[in-house]
Amino acid sequence: VMASADVVLLASGTATLEALVLKRPMVVAYRLAPLTYWLAKRWVKLKYFALPNILADRLLVPEFLQDDATPEHLCDAIFRYLSDPALSSALQNEYRSIHERLRCGASEQAARAILEHMEKGHRQHDGVIRRSG
Repeated sequence: VMASADVVLLASGTATLEALVLKRPMVVAYRLAPLTYWLAKRWVKLKYFALPNILADRLLVPEFLQDDATPEHLCDAIFRYLSDPALSSALQNEYRSIHERLRCGASEQAARAILEHMEKGHRQHDGVIRRSG
């Protein structure tokens, strides 16, 4: 569903990372119990709470916390993406860059490790005669 959506409305968490990898524009909201929010506000100091913003170290996607997570604010943010395809396109380029940074060349590293393992195994078996039966 997320992959086919034009815009995704999410609660903050790992789903935002999934939306980033899928390159879906998103609006992030989060509400806590009032006491939990009061305590967290005093002890936890975060510039951002949405993973894409934390990874970009800037406000990349709109995030609405506690009393700011109103239907009006969420609707306005979603409508901005729907009415401005250039905004969505620019965001997808940012997502691509973050995704590449997160991958750290994992496919190439895995291929190299497999080749090294195969070469090591091949060297160990050179000159060994195997008999069946």
